[in-house]
Order: sequence, then structure tokens, then C-alpha cells
Amino acid sequence: MPQPRNEQISVTRSHSISHGSEQTVGQKVMQQFVPGTNPLKVLAARTPGLSFSSGDALGLDAWSSSLYMRGFFWNELGMTLDGIPLNDQSYNTVSGLGLSQAIITNNIGFMSVSQGGGAVNVASNTNLGGAIQVHSSDPSDRMEGQVSQMFGSNASFRTYGRFDSGKLNSTGTKFYISYARSDTHKWKGGGDQLQQQAEAKLVQPVGQDSHISAFMNWSNNSQWGYADMSLASIRKYGWRTDDYYPDFSKAYAAAAAGNYDTIYDGGQHQVSYLGGLTLDFALTNNLRWKTIFYGNSEVLYTTYGNPYQPSVNTMGGTSAAPFSEQVWQSHEVRYGMTSSVQYNIAHNTIESGIWLENNNQEQSNYFYNEPTLASGAPPLLTIGPYNTYGKAFMSPYGFKWTTDTFQYFLSDVYHPVHNLDIHAGLRSMITTTSGGAQWQDPAFTGSTDPLANGSLTAAAAFLPHVAVNYRFLPGHEVYFDVAENMRGYQVQAYEGGGASPWSVQNQATFKGLQKTLRPERDWVYLVGYRYTSQPVIASIDAYHADAYHRLQYGEVPGSQGLGNIVGTVVDTGHVSIYGVDAALTIQPFKRGVMKGLSAFSSISYNHSTYGSDFPNGSGGYADTRGKKFVNFPQIMYKANITYGYKGAEVHLDANYYSKRYFSYTNDTWVAPYWLVNLGARYRFGDYGPLKGLTFDFSVYNLNNTKYISMMGENGNPTSGDAYSMERGAVRQYFGTISAHFY
Repeated sequence: MPQPRNEQISVTRSHSISHGSEQTVGQKVMQQFVPGTNPLKVLAARTPGLSFSSGDALGLDAWSSSLYMRGFFWNELGMTLDGIPLNDQSYNTVSGLGLSQAIITNNIGFMSVSQGGGAVNVASNTNLGGAIQVHSSDPSDRMEGQVSQMFGSNASFRTYGRFDSGKLNSTGTKFYISYARSDTHKWKGGGDQLQQQAEAKLVQPVGQDSHISAFMNWSNNSQWGYADMSLASIRKYGWRTDDYYPDFSKAYAAAAAGNYDTIYDGGQHQVSYLGGLTLDFALTNNLRWKTIFYGNSEVLYTTYGNPYQPSVNTMGGTSAAPFSEQVWQSHEVRYGMTSSVQYNIAHNTIESGIWLENNNQEQSNYFYNEPTLASGAPPLLTIGPYNTYGKAFMSPYGFKWTTDTFQYFLSDVYHPVHNLDIHAGLRSMITTTSGGAQWQDPAFTGSTDPLANGSLTAAAAFLPHVAVNYRFLPGHEVYFDVAENMRGYQVQAYEGGGASPWSVQNQATFKGLQKTLRPERDWVYLVGYRYTSQPVIASIDAYHADAYHRLQYGEVPGSQGLGNIVGTVVDTGHVSIYGVDAALTIQPFKRGVMKGLSAFSSISYNHSTYGSDFPNGSGGYADTRGKKFVNFPQIMYKANITYGYKGAEVHLDANYYSKRYFSYTNDTWVAPYWLVNLGARYRFGDYGPLKGLTFDFSVYNLNNTKYISMMGENGNPTSGDAYSMERGAVRQYFGTISAHFY
């Protein structure tokens, strides 16, 4: 919840303090992870109730990554960077930008997560289950440079550099420029994963307590992905099975024989830009005005070698390859602004503001020719170019939309005495998406019926939020938080996955949804206690959420009866979530050789159930009422123990995840597992121009556990098994050398 100005969350580059329902992670924690690790993976490792999964050690593989917070998926959370809304974090989204693409991890100052309803001043049209706010570090006041070089298993290399100008003049103008390049081979199968990012930030102080800042990030991400697995495929082929790439002849023979268990390749190529301009002015001692202008552009190609669609005749031959490269092309351009004023009067901190965003979105589907094996020509690369053997021979569909969002908020933090804060606020939001199918190929869709096109609006005039924070004794606080939230409709093309109204199979179905569909809403409740002292930080909280109009993709009978099954979006009604999180951090020794010993542990319990039965695709309904949520563990345990002495530090992380249900009827699940990581650091000090020379060493998956990480990337089955899970990475080693220059 918003804090009064004299009690803002205190954060430096190395330490952080949490208050109320807000948990904060700073650079001191982030430095224990391999440089370049997905910041959401870092946040989840030290925050109760968060579960981050990925098929690679650093969490950078886009297809195999996901985040859940207390049962809510990452497309149901609010996400901002320096106040810029990032919105939907899920794969192939055209409604936001992934955090790992938006900022270089080294340049994050701190991250905070609100596991209640999220503050009303957070700009988001996706928030149902809480908000994550990320803040970039400011340029240094003195001229300096930073460099680091990571190397590790599977030919992993990551180079990072940053230059800070220091104060350039009497007004305090300063900036930094930064570059990072991460490159690694996949830990199983063939292919590379390369990400490059360039970033700059400028800060111009104005007077004593105002400033103008500008932020810019460019990201280029090219990845060969990991193969989807099922429980049956693991039993049949083993844990290390992957796509055929780079063995084109083997993939060719398998496709020609109708063996579709494994495909040739799959991956993505993504280029994104993000920029923001912040005006933060103290107009008087009690009145502050802050405005942010931002823009975001992104082009994404996601691909796989499709054995179900042969190529057409190529290169003048008489035959064609038995598979082709299917490419989904997504493009979005977002522009927006937020503006708010904050006024302190008597015992009140009153804040009011707006958020406006225009998002132009596109998703299209194309098939490109692969060469024949006899030609000896090289196959297409999953990262492009795709037109080596001609233009796309089939374009099944193309979609375009425009999404406009307006949000207004008003809040007051009333602090009648110094140790009591009472927050009351509201949000009003309206988000409208217009558009849909621009073209289609009946040979692909199987029908001449037009695909979905039209407008849907999610609107709520009054979304209240009330929170109380009472510090009744030094170091002791109790807090309460309750909020109502609403999410706009998901935007996805035909068969794009997720519960998007535009992904249904014809216009008639969409027209019906326009009349009956309601946006997802929920009430989130949280109550907790925290004790903070020098040797001990302890917290426990309990939460509950009632979600309404939970949308789910399903198949139901069409107008011609049971024999005519159509895909649609179903309102599954009420979803109930309960849970408890507890955390303890101790640093028992104030002096001596054991002063550097600290330990963190947390345990989480979550009980989330579906409130109704889901359509089973045969005219009936599957028994899902009262069944547990898929993909999210009911019990999580996280522990870290760190010991530092002089220039040396060693730490051990252990994480336990209970079994996770895979099917909606809960008849299939994946086994629980422990994941243990080890890290060590030694600071050598200064050597000539090298200041703070440091070497880090990390071991991921120390006990080499075989476990399932990502689940549901292709959706979850109603019952039974499906190719929709990823194996977590095997044991890997990483080392990093870093230093500063003054």
C-alpha cells in the first residue's frame, strides 16, 4: 500500500526493508545469483508464495518460464518498471513486455511485491492477484565503470559493462550507459540461446527535491527452445529427449514416416524497445506532481518445424519436404502516460492520478518451405530468416486489434498517530479492445465461417482498496489489506491459447460471447504480522481470494448438436483461494567471526480450488468442481544460509515444491522435488585500476535432481496426459569475474 512520504520504503543498492503487505528485495540478495538471472526468478526465491519455473538454470528461456503468485498466473498480476506498466508477462503476449526483456538485471536497484490486492496507483489492466514493482538504479554521482564476465556450463558466456558519467555540472546532470550479451548452448539438444541488451538512463535534478529522468532499453533475443514433454514421453524416451535439431535427416525421415513424437526444431526471435520520460516535481513542500510518458515496440517470431504440414514443391523439384516451418509473427506498439498529484495536509497523504494507454497489436501465422533432403540445401533456422526458399506458401490467418485503457485512482493515507496508517482508495478502469481477424485461409481453419472480429469492453467504476498498518510496539506491526480488482480481456489470435474471446473458431461464437461474457474480477483479503529487529525478522500472513467469472477455454456442442463441437470461452464462475505464508530471517551474532552468519526460511501453504465443472468437449462436463489448481504447488519451502568472513562469502539455497496437479480433474500430477543451489564469492580488493575485484562461483541443481519445471505451456489437459511440460535443467556450474573502475 502507498506509504506516507516520511515513511517510504527504505532501499539502498544493497539493502531493503519490507513493510505491511509489501515484500522488498534489494541488490544484496540479487548479488547471490548468477549475473543475468531472470529477476523474477530472484524475487520468487526469497518471497513466500511465489513459484518461478524455467527449463534453464537462469530462467531466460522464454517458452519454458512461468511465475505464479499465491495461485495467480503472471498474466493475472500487475507489473511495472519505474512506474511504466509492463502488463501481461506470459509468452507470446501482445499486451505487455517481459521484465527480462525490459531491463538489464544488473541495473535493477530493488524490486517490491504486494501480495495483497496491489496499490490503486499501480498502472495495470491485468492485476487480479497482486503487483510487482521494479525500480532501476540511478546513475552514480561519481564517474565510474563496471564490468563482469560470466562463464559456465554448456559454453555459457555473459559479458556486462556499464559506464556512469558522474555529475557533469553544477545542476547534477548524470547518466549511465550499459550493455549485456548472454550466450549459451542448450543443456540438452542442439541450438543456442543469445540475448543482447543495451540500456541508458539520464537523470537531471531540478532544484532541491525534483528531477527529470529518461530511460531507454533495447533487447534482441534469439533462442532455440526445448522440446515439450509429457509423462508418457519421459517414460518412453527418457529425461534428456529433445528436438532433432541439428539432425535434419533424422527429422526428415521421422516426418516422412508419420512419427510426430519429436519435431525438428522450435524457438523464437524477439526484438523490443522500451523508453520512458519521468517528470517528478515538488511544487510546494506539501504538493508533488509526477508524470511518466512511455513507449514500447516489440516484434516477435515464434516457430516450430511442423510435421503435420508438408512443404510445397521447392527449388523446381518434383518432391517436397515432409514438414514445414510454422511461424507466428506478433507485433505490438504501445504508447501511454501516467500522471498523479500527491498532497500532504494535516495527518493525510492524498493522491490522485490517471493512466492512459493505446496498444496496437498484431498476430499472424505463416508456413515456410523447408528444402528437400536430396537437394543438400541447408534447412531454415528457427531464428530466421524464414523466406530462404520463397515467400510463405500458406497464411492461415492474420489478426489486428487496438486496446485502449483508462484508469483513474484516488487514495488517502490517514495517519492519526505516528504508528498507525489507514489507507482507503479506489480505482476506476475501462479497457476496450477492438478488431480481430483480417484474413483467413479456409484450407487451414476447415471452414469458410469468418473468424472472430469485434469489440469487447471491461469496465469498473468502483474498485475499492482498504489497508491498515499498525506498529503497536517497536519492531512489531500488524497489517490488513482488502481490495477488489478486475482484469481486461485477454488478446490472442485463433487457437492462440488462453481464454481469449478472439481465439474462438468463428464469428458466431464470438458474437454470442459479446452478449454473455463478463470480465474476471476478484476480492483479495490479507492479514499479517511482522517483527523486525537487528537479529530477527519474522512474518506470517493469511490470505483469501474469491475470483468471479473465471474464464476458461473449452469445447462445447455447436448449433448442430453433439456432433458439432466448437471451441469457445467458458465462464467457470467462482474460484476460491486460501493460504498462509510464514518467513523467518535471523542474524544471531553481532560481532566476532560468526557476525556474517545469516539464515532465511519460509513456508507456504495454498489451497486453491475450481468452483465449477469444465466442458469436456463431448457435450458433457468434466468433474473439476472442488479440484485443486493445476501447475501450482500446495506447499513450498525455501531456505538460504549465508556466511561471510572478511572478503569471503558462501551461501546455500534449498527449495522444496510439493506435487503439482497437471490435469484439471487432478488425475495426473508431477512428483514433488528438492532443488539445491550453492554459491561462493571472494572479494580480492583493489588491484591498480581494478576496484573491488570479485570472483563468484555457483552450482545450480547441486544434487542433480530430475524434476518437471514449466507446466501447461500448451495448456493443461482436462484429464490424463499431454505434451505440455518441460524438464528443469541438470547440474550446471557458473563463474563470474567482476570489477569497478573509478
